[in-house]
Parts: sequence; structure tokens; C-alpha cells
Amino acid sequence: MNLKQNYLTQSGCYKAGKRITVKGLMIHSVGCPQPKADVFMKNWNRADANACVHAIVEPDGDVYQLLPWEHRGWHCGGSANNTHIGVEMTEPATIKYAGGANWTETGDGKNTKNHVLAAYKCAVELFAYLCQQFGLDPMADGVIISHSEGCKRGIASNHGDVEHLWSKFGLSMGQFRKDIKAAMEGSTAADSLTAIMGKAKATAEQMKSYLKKKNPSVAQSVLDMVPLYLSEGEAEGVRGDIAFAQSCLETGNFTFSGSAVTLSQNNFCGLGVTQRGRTGLSFGTPQLGIRAQIQHLKAYASTDALINERIDPRFRYVTRGCAPYAEWLGRKENPQGKGWAAGVKYGEKILSILKAIVSEGKVQFMESFTLSAPYMVRVSIPDLNIRRGPGTDFSKTGKFTGVGVFNIVEEKDGWGLLKAYQEGRNGWISLAFATRM
Repeated sequence: MNLKQNYLTQSGCYKAGKRITVKGLMIHSVGCPQPKADVFMKNWNRADANACVHAIVEPDGDVYQLLPWEHRGWHCGGSANNTHIGVEMTEPATIKYAGGANWTETGDGKNTKNHVLAAYKCAVELFAYLCQQFGLDPMADGVIISHSEGCKRGIASNHGDVEHLWSKFGLSMGQFRKDIKAAMEGSTAADSLTAIMGKAKATAEQMKSYLKKKNPSVAQSVLDMVPLYLSEGEAEGVRGDIAFAQSCLETGNFTFSGSAVTLSQNNFCGLGVTQRGRTGLSFGTPQLGIRAQIQHLKAYASTDALINERIDPRFRYVTRGCAPYAEWLGRKENPQGKGWAAGVKYGEKILSILKAIVSEGKVQFMESFTLSAPYMVRVSIPDLNIRRGPGTDFSKTGKFTGVGVFNIVEEKDGWGLLKAYQEGRNGWISLAFATRM
């Protein structure tokens, strides 16, 4: 998060100078397909513009603070203007509104998803920062609310944001509040939850080793098919090791003891077992059965199109993207009440198996260093250079931080690496011009 002060001094809210006692924070979504914040800032920075939020979030990590936090904004059309800081998130250009809060995609669905998830992540960081600044408990009733939740409470106008946009991507206000709390405690959503989409962390050998320990009499044909979890998973962008752990849970480590399916069905995850007594689906080969499982996981974890031809007959019954994390595969733990199975802590059971798999053959060691980052710093000058490395001998990027609050993820020789440049490690600032918070 790069928090930049850009007060709209010509706006009616700024000029009025009314102050509030901050009791909570309200999250909004701009309600039109516009990814750039400056369009809204220009519109609000006028004397005849009564509406103005305190901040607006872009998916690239930039957050523009438009009003002092304790100034009264006009962001929700109700009494929450007197108690809550209002924050807007920009929306992707690849959507089109079809009346009210209903929208459809007009372009690349991947772009839509990336924009929404990135803006969400940035909003989590901002809200964690504001909760710390004002001593707010994100889990307390009425502290962190959306515009639509404010409407239901009678303190905001009738809007559907932000849930109208978030719900398609498995996001919810309940999880938002949890992620804010996690961020305040030094972790993030990525730290606290396990994404189903991504690269496997366990190897085929670790998976085989785990299985042979748990089931010494496991059939060689089962061991031979273990690599298929990784290859089929990689084809669809799904973590094959999560799929394998799920199969271990569903089949009793391929003993099929107490399972609703048998080895000959090539159904290793209980597909089609929708009620007690059902035998489930059958597939012609182990590869097809594993492919169907991977596709079913992708239906829950993502809204992206399938790469391979659809094998999973139950793919169409899934609300796409409703469970992007393994922890949400159980209906009782899923924020939308949807999921693969009804059993309590279903996802946690899968992850417990996965943890044991990943530990197979791993050498334990400790590194003798102290991690001094991440932390936040405040920059009070508008022209602090961002350099490509930690020192003046590295070239300038041509960009400045501006005045604001920034996340430092690494420190070296008096220089700090900005979080926005973490992947390329090519955005450093001199900490001599920053104050640690």
C-alpha cells in the first residue's frame, strides 16, 4: 500500500471543515467501470461537489487520501457520514452495468478478477492501518461495514456495494473483517488462508512417501498415478497436492475403508456422492478421474475457463469462485455457506494431511538472522526518490513516493524496499527521510 496525501482542497467537504469522531470505517465501490482514481478526484475537487470520500484505492497499491481522516465526508447518504471514514475502490474497465447492482463482463474475465482481488488486498492494508490509528476493533459490531450493510442498518442510502462485486470472486465482508484483523496482527490474507489455485508445494515423492506410511499395502497402481495429480493440476492452475490430500481424506488413504467409492471407479474424491447411500460417479481411467477432481476444485476456486475438455459432470452445479481457499471447502466454514462438503472443518482436515505430506523428507534447519521488516514508515516530503537498489549508486526510477505512509518489506544499509516493488526488488527509499511508525 502506498498511501498518498492528495487533499481535495476545492471540494465542499474540505472547505466546510466539519469534524467527526471516528467510530468506524465504510468500504464502497465506485459503481462504474473506471479503474483510475484521478477521474473521480477531478470530479470531487470542486466547490459545488458536495460528495467526497476520505480515500480511494487503486489495484496497483496506490491509495489517495482526499480528506483529513477526521473531516466529515459525504460518502453514504446517511448518518454514517457523521461517524465513519469512507473509502472507495475503483472498478475494472471490463464490466458493464445492466441496471442497479447487476453487471456483466465485457472483456477479459481474468482482468476483472485481478482488479477486484488486488483492490481488495490493498483495502485490507488500508483498513488495518486506520484501525490501528483510531484504536478500532475490526471484529466489533458496526465498525467495519460496507455501503449495503450501512443501508440495512438505516445509516446509509440504498446501495449494493461492495458485495455486488465481491461475491462473484468468493469475497465477503465477514472475511474482509477477518483479513483486517490478521493484517493488524502482522499477517495477511495470503498468510492466513491457503489458495487452491497455484503451484503445488509437495513433490510426487513426498506424496508417495506419505501414502506408503499411512497405507503400507497400497496398490502399486495407486502409487503410479500419484504424479497425475501434479500434471493435471498444473494444466488447470490448481494445486495438485491439495487435490491429492483431499483424495487421501475421501478414500481413507486409498484403503477405501468406509468410503462411498471403490478403487475400480477411478473416483478418488467422492464426486456424485450427494447423499448417504449413493455410490458416486465412475471414470474410465485414473487420469480421467483425477482430471474431473481437479476441474471440480477449479470450479470452486476460480472463475477462469477450463483448459482441458470438461470431464467433470457436476462442474455446472458449482457457484464459480465461491471457495478460493482450501479452508472454505467446508460449507460451515464458507462465508457464503457453499462448499464441497458438509462436514465440519472439511478444509482444515485436508490441510492437516497436506502439512504431513510436505514434511516428508524435509530437512529441518534454522537460519541465524533477525528479520526487521515488514513495518510502516511515514514520508513527509513530496520528492523522496525511489531508487532501483539500496544506495545512491543505484539509478533513480524517475518516481517519487510523495507524502504518505508506505510499507517497508526489507531493510539494508539504511535503505528500505517498498512493498509495491517487492517482486522485482527494484524500489528502495532512504530511511533517513522516513519516520518508522
